[in-house]
Order: sequence, then structure tokens, then C-alpha cells
Amino acid sequence: MKVIEHLERAKEPLISFEIVPPLRGGDFKTMMALIEDLAEHKPPFIDITSHPAVENFVETPDGYRRVVKRKRPGTLGVCALIQNKYNIEAVPHVLCKGFTREETEDFLIELRFLGINNIFAVRGDDTGYEKPVGTGRSANRYASDLIAQIAGMNRGSYLDTLLNADPTDFCIGASGYPEKHFEAPNLTTDVRMVKKKVEAGAEYIVTQMFFDNQYYFDFVDLCRAEGIDVPIIPGLKVLSSVKQLSSIPRTFHCEIPQSLAEEASKMQDNEGVRNVGVEWATQQTQQLLDKGVRSVHFYVMQSAKSVSAVIEKLKK
Repeated sequence: MKVIEHLERAKEPLISFEIVPPLRGGDFKTMMALIEDLAEHKPPFIDITSHPAVENFVETPDGYRRVVKRKRPGTLGVCALIQNKYNIEAVPHVLCKGFTREETEDFLIELRFLGINNIFAVRGDDTGYEKPVGTGRSANRYASDLIAQIAGMNRGSYLDTLLNADPTDFCIGASGYPEKHFEAPNLTTDVRMVKKKVEAGAEYIVTQMFFDNQYYFDFVDLCRAEGIDVPIIPGLKVLSSVKQLSSIPRTFHCEIPQSLAEEASKMQDNEGVRNVGVEWATQQTQQLLDKGVRSVHFYVMQSAKSVSAVIEKLKK
């Protein structure tokens, strides 16, 4: 079933998740355990992030040498596992950064062979490495370009004109930023970029994480005023360590409210911070549900402990 169909048919609020594949050469047992834990909550879908190659410079006796490494190559395998073993819709992230349009087409064809028909299209982070193009190869610059390519495949338009393939049937999701994308000059301009994604073919939006619901409500109002009428799913994160008080704002460009930061800073260890984070996320989620939000998306790293605690509190 497509994500958009889950949203349309839901009789009660939906809770979905986003996970990160293990590092290259990492222990897949940890990922299996995480999926098992999340599957118990019967999510309609699970997003799996994708990561491009990264560029490093290694010092050698002859000077510095440029080395390109793939850090997390397991997106396709994790998707197949989630969808075929657990009967949960897998939503792989497809990126502009680090991939040519030709590689994207090949990846999407592989997903179709696996029966995976949900896609989350994002530009991706700048890793310092750009895939060489030319000699007949090309790249998508923005998420709206990537979405247009996927939507084109849904209409039967392929880059490989010799490819005798039927149209695909991907449901396309895209990202939104309640506190604006850090590169956007202002929120209004950023919302118009979201509109471009929808006009290109995005059928729903999942927001970047936020810790103050007012940012989400204001963002939705701006989107609706701009004529964006697709579902906008709030993305939440449970604060679970002292380091996240600085790493989350730095990495994701979102604000941690003063009251949450002060309460978490009083804790003596990460367990105490996690308890504060769980309570905050529970209240945040409940407020969203009380305001009529029908679906919530949690960003999960390598453990389901925090988000499971939130879900259990919501049941009481």
C-alpha cells in the first residue's frame, strides 16, 4: 500500500519511523533488533535513509590523497527486509547529492523489482563529493528536479530510451522545514520551494524535526495559504543525551526550547536526559493529536527505547 493510502484510510492516528542503515561493515544484528522493536508498534511505514559517498583526504608519504568512501550502503537491503519479512511499507530515501540521474533510474528500477513503491526524495547533505557527470550522464540539482524525474518514470518516461519498461507507480514524499531550511533566506521563500516539490509530483510532506509545535502549526498555515494541500506529517525526535543539546541544533538547524534545554541540563546522566526527552515528546505528540494531526513520524537512530517509551505513555 502507498503511504498516501495509509494516510487516507487510517481509522486512528498513525506513528511511523525513520532509521539509519548500519555503517559499512557494521553489525547487522543491531539493525535487526531495532526493526524487531519498531515492528511491535505496527507502523504503517518505515523510512530508511540513504547516504552518498564522502570525500576524505588521507595523508601519505607523498602528500595528501583524495579518498572517496561509501559509509552506509545498506538502504536497499534494509528496505527488502522490512517489506518482505515484516510486511511493513519500506520508504527508501533517494538523493540528488552523490548520485547521477542514471544511477537514480537504476536504483528505482531495482526498487520496483522488489515491490517497493514508496519513495522519499531529498537533495541530501553536502559531503564534499560530487559524482562526476558528463559523457552522457547528468545530475539532479534540487529535490524538485529529482521528484520530477521520478514522476516522469511514473508516466513511462525513462532516460534510457531503449528501455522497454512500463510506467512505475511510486508514491513520492518530500521534506519540509518548519523552522526553514538553513540555506533559505526566509520561511516564505522556503515554503515556495516546498510548493515546487508538490507541483513536481510530491504527494505528501514529512517535516524536519522540531521541538516546539507552534513552528509546525505556523508552517502548515503558510503551506495552505500558498496552495499546498498535500498531507504534512510532523517529524519528531526524542531528546536522549546531553550531547544532543548542541549536536541537534548544529546538525539539523532546529531550536531546542529553553525550558527543555534547562530541564535536560539539570540531569546528571543520559538516562535522566532521556526521561526528560520522553516526557517532552509525549506532551508534544499528544498536543499534535489533540489538534487533529493524524500521523506522526519519529526520527530514530539505533535504539527504539526512547520512542517506545513515548508510545507507551500515549496509550495510558
